[in-house]
Amino acid sequence: MSTAESSSGKALVWGLFLLMFVLHQDKWWWDDGTFVLGFLPVGLAFHAAFSLACAALGWLAIKLAWPHELEAFAEAETTATEKDEDSP
Repeated sequence: MSTAESSSGKALVWGLFLLMFVLHQDKWWWDDGTFVLGFLPVGLAFHAAFSLACAALGWLAIKLAWPHELEAFAEAETTATEKDEDSP
């Protein structure tokens, strides 16, 4: 993944994170007694959907914004340390 793709992925993830942060403040359903599917209060249904959206955002963050170069550096350092420990 190129640096430009990584930067745009990070910007997208941060933008979605901020949107989710604002949407989490669901004051518009605090006094609503509507039931979804006949048994689930609309506020609880919103939070269930919100939790799924947060999981999807986490997956998207790993796919688009994960620092692969940092992970490769850490793995190389671990491999070098293991080789040093195996040496007499």
